[in-house]
Amino acid sequence: MSYPEKKVTFTHPETMPKGFGYSHVVEATGGRTIYISGQVSLNQEGQVVGEGDLAAQTKQVFENIKAALEAVDSRFEDVVKLTIFMTDITQIPVVREVRDTYVNTLTPPASSAVEVSRLIKEEFLIEIEAIAVANAR
Repeated sequence: MSYPEKKVTFTHPETMPKGFGYSHVVEATGGRTIYISGQVSLNQEGQVVGEGDLAAQTKQVFENIKAALEAVDSRFEDVVKLTIFMTDITQIPVVREVRDTYVNTLTPPASSAVEVSRLIKEEFLIEIEAIAVANAR
């Protein structure tokens, strides 16, 4: 199977407020579109990592996304959209600090952050889903 060459453009329109750690518009053409289900802080054995520790949970979530990307021959550079669900949105700086060790901070993915009253298990403080556009390698 052949895919057209991937092209991704990150746009920050001058007519919009400056984005803080995200791109307002990401246009992707060509390549493969990859949808990664919401990831929580479970390790490979299905155990909760970092109970009560948002930074530890966020790191595990990003490691899970990284593993999912690698499973389909992709990488974080291919991520064009993140959706973050948190039980306490005031803690978003903690998430950004971890996120910035995984994504390209010069051209970050489009992102949304939503506060929720609870995730699937009471222990979870965060869940993140991702969309990536990658070339077939």
